[in-house]
Amino acid sequence: MTQAHPVYGRIDGPIVIIGFGSIGKGTWPLIERHFDFDADKLTVIEPNPAAATFLRQHKLKHLQVALTQENYREVLGELFAEGRGFCVNLSVDTSSLDIMTYCRELGVLYIDTVVEPWAGYYFGETDNAARTNYALRQAVQDEKARNPGGTTAISCCGANPGMVSWFVKEALMRLATDMGRDAAMPADRGGWARLMQSLGVKGIHIAERDTQARRVPKPRGTFVNTWSVEGFISEGFQPAELGWGTHETWFPENGHRHETGCQAGIWLERPGAITRVHTWCPTPGPQFGFLVTHNEAISISDYYTVGQGAQPEFRPTCHYAYHPSDDAVLSLHEMFGSGRQQTKHHILTEDEIVEGIDELGVLLYGHAMNALWYGSRLSNEEARDLVPYQNATGLQVSSAVLAGMVWALENPQAGIVETDEMDHLRCLEVQRPYLGPVEAHYTDWTPLQDRWTQFPEDIDESDPWQFRNVLAS
Repeated sequence: MTQAHPVYGRIDGPIVIIGFGSIGKGTWPLIERHFDFDADKLTVIEPNPAAATFLRQHKLKHLQVALTQENYREVLGELFAEGRGFCVNLSVDTSSLDIMTYCRELGVLYIDTVVEPWAGYYFGETDNAARTNYALRQAVQDEKARNPGGTTAISCCGANPGMVSWFVKEALMRLATDMGRDAAMPADRGGWARLMQSLGVKGIHIAERDTQARRVPKPRGTFVNTWSVEGFISEGFQPAELGWGTHETWFPENGHRHETGCQAGIWLERPGAITRVHTWCPTPGPQFGFLVTHNEAISISDYYTVGQGAQPEFRPTCHYAYHPSDDAVLSLHEMFGSGRQQTKHHILTEDEIVEGIDELGVLLYGHAMNALWYGSRLSNEEARDLVPYQNATGLQVSSAVLAGMVWALENPQAGIVETDEMDHLRCLEVQRPYLGPVEAHYTDWTPLQDRWTQFPEDIDESDPWQFRNVLAS
């Protein structure tokens, strides 16, 4: 018996998917399943010839060209000549801001999963402050301020950034209820920030553990990951970065503040993919994570700020704490140890993974109940049953893209928005069928526990949740 899936609306005009890697390949069936549209108006832009066979087999229109700063307006202008439709940007090495801005000029709905720059930006001679996600995000925020309202463009709507911002609100409501507080849902940004402040939340880890594995050992010279290798290398090579909370009493020696913008974040003079932090997830318990920079580290700290500038009344610390799959960890060690990228890239497919889950959630810490992890614990086995061409990691991303597309169709004149600003209940209503178990777990663990006392560290025992204690020496 074929399962019936809800159709959330009609997309009039062309649909253009930019990028057909692991996430594009998994998002396409969700678009087919959940929207009414003219199939002959869907086009995939993907320069990699490896995608051509799959696209041809599924009778998808394929434009094998790399979008560049010189050609993107011409290419997209021809595809969106009708002046309507939907641009789904799932690519690397294309400027999210430029494409977003042009789509809004055309009246075309837009969504992406990251603020991506043009090719060469991450590994060029740009200074480290300019290579931060803070700087990339601020450029989008500046465009939003210059041109408010208008055609909806959703910035950074994947699993993280994206879904995790919706989890933060779910976790806050759960925490309020469990603490016996008035659980009335806030109606605006200020209300959400005041709620977090009143609950005593000091900060948030985007705490993830990916245990998906295959039987074959990782070959030397190959970077293996469960999602985009190019995307992971790029963000891993950016400076470690985090939203900086008002409870912090110590500042890292290699840390730097930003003098302009919302001033919600800081960055460290060190790549995120070799910067370790202490964190916690339900399956492993205490673990190391990598302090890889992500947009949500800044957007969440900014969204929940009470006051403004560098010295607000309240702001939570927020950062990614990512333990990728074991093969990806080995790949990072190999890459940074040799000082060069591997020439071969491989993404673990749903068919070769034999065990494991992607456990992705938000760890709200420092409150009276210590710490609450809230998130998705999706297995590869369940992901494979739910939708084709996706492992657990990919489905958490592509289902968030689906939810964002639905929200954009229902709110077509919302202007440029981040996921923190969207209706989290509606988005999770769309996404939840693809997330496996979504669970809340309390823990009494703190970063002061489970440390090797034989080797003294410079820590602050007066407040377990200082970033000084979270950062691994």
